[in-house]
Amino acid sequence: MVEIQNLSKRFGRFEVLKEINANFKSGKITAIAGPNGSGKTTLIKIILGLVKADSGKVYVFGEPINGVCSYRQKIGYMPQIANYPENLTISDIIKLIKELRNVRGNIEEKFIREFNLENDLNKPIRTLSGGTRQKVGAVLSLMFDPSVLIFDEPTVGMDPVVSSRFKEIMLEEKQKGKVIIITSHVMSEIEELADEILFLLNGKVYFSGLISELLNAQNETKLERAVAKILENQTILDV
Repeated sequence: MVEIQNLSKRFGRFEVLKEINANFKSGKITAIAGPNGSGKTTLIKIILGLVKADSGKVYVFGEPINGVCSYRQKIGYMPQIANYPENLTISDIIKLIKELRNVRGNIEEKFIREFNLENDLNKPIRTLSGGTRQKVGAVLSLMFDPSVLIFDEPTVGMDPVVSSRFKEIMLEEKQKGKVIIITSHVMSEIEELADEILFLLNGKVYFSGLISELLNAQNETKLERAVAKILENQTILDV
């Protein structure tokens, strides 16, 4: 489990996160959703240790991160846009990451097959399409069998076949009891995959719980419409 307690973060005068509390549970897929600027990316970066919170705590399986980076071995992260060295090949990137983690063996082969990357392994990153880069990110996030998986807009740029298989893999990883966190602007994708949703609005937790509970609270049957209603009401309040 990944637990967030009273987490706050400010950049200058802008308070990005305000007293955030959340639990990301093992064996569950939890979606972090909210409009642009709501704090989703900052929250993920704090969990990853890339940004330091001003106050509050993050616990990964009961252990506070406290600036210690060893816990990252338990996390697989797939960013929306990954910046790999453009001159390296896919094989080079995989080899480099394995060396950094001091891991031997061919642990990546299963996922190379899953994402049909066999014929692309020796191509430089600069020659790859956005969708193929996404597949590389998926392999890198999954191949070390981490206990926590964080996917940031994972299916953007993927073709329907690859996207469908990726979602199947995500559900298989969930069945293994892993903590899975996703962000997506596609509400139908969240409905398809997620058990729970953490909805952020203006840096605060607007809702945390089952998607069905959010739908009931908004008297809607579709998540897209429920979210639209939340944002419409917020706009009225801001006027």
